[in-house]
Amino acid sequence: MQNVIDMKNVLFRRGQKEILKSINWTIKQNEHWAILGLNGSGKTSLLNIISAHQFPTEGEVHVLGNRFGETNLPELRKEIGFVSSSLERFAQTFQHDTVERVIISGKFASFGLYEQPSVADWERADELLHDFRLYYLKGKPFNLLSEGEKRRILITRALMNKPRMLIMDEPCSGLDILSREQFLHTLEAVTKNNCHLIYVTHHVEELVEDITHVLLLKEGEIVASGKKKEVLTGDLLTATYNVPVRIRWDDGRPYLTINKEMNEVSKQLKGSRMFT
Repeated sequence: MQNVIDMKNVLFRRGQKEILKSINWTIKQNEHWAILGLNGSGKTSLLNIISAHQFPTEGEVHVLGNRFGETNLPELRKEIGFVSSSLERFAQTFQHDTVERVIISGKFASFGLYEQPSVADWERADELLHDFRLYYLKGKPFNLLSEGEKRRILITRALMNKPRMLIMDEPCSGLDILSREQFLHTLEAVTKNNCHLIYVTHHVEELVEDITHVLLLKEGEIVASGKKKEVLTGDLLTATYNVPVRIRWDDGRPYLTINKEMNEVSKQLKGSRMFT
């Protein structure tokens, strides 16, 4: 059985700067991953490569069984869904469309529906509304939805083409706690749609049970990757975030807190070096 992603010795350089260095990463069937790291750690460049929008400078990349350099990347992109809070900048285009039309536009990768949907397209939109418990929104204009409802509709839009992989880039950014939890509850429906999930966030508490594995990225290099409970440790996250932290688990979800005592010790040590 082929792997979902295989990256071997991948390097990505912009100008003289190495953005990604020696990336070796494999996603196997039935795994759902989160990517964590500070701003500037290389997360965006990594996403651009695995979503088939960017070639690495060096190294070997396979995505969904397709080897870069031997495959048609525009065709490969059709098998990859993408959801981001940044997509809401296109909300004006959807302003007067019903939620069904917004969902169906995902089939054509367009912002706005400019082609005639088939009967099967309308049925697929209905199916997705049922799967995501959003049928109560059927027929409503997109612009009248809450922010949380809009994000969930954008997930269904991304799944319209039945992609094999769905990338979510900070999808809960700007949501209040209720909208965030409602959004996270829909991730189970994503994994049940036979779609491999890659979830990028700054907040470990968003890593619900459906997410099985984690990759930690720092300054373009992998700090650790593997099963969620093995990677989400205080030591590894401290190394990733450059601040002493500890992790606790509650009902299958991780929660991060700053280790204040260690933070104070660190400050004192830094301060003492100033006078040596």
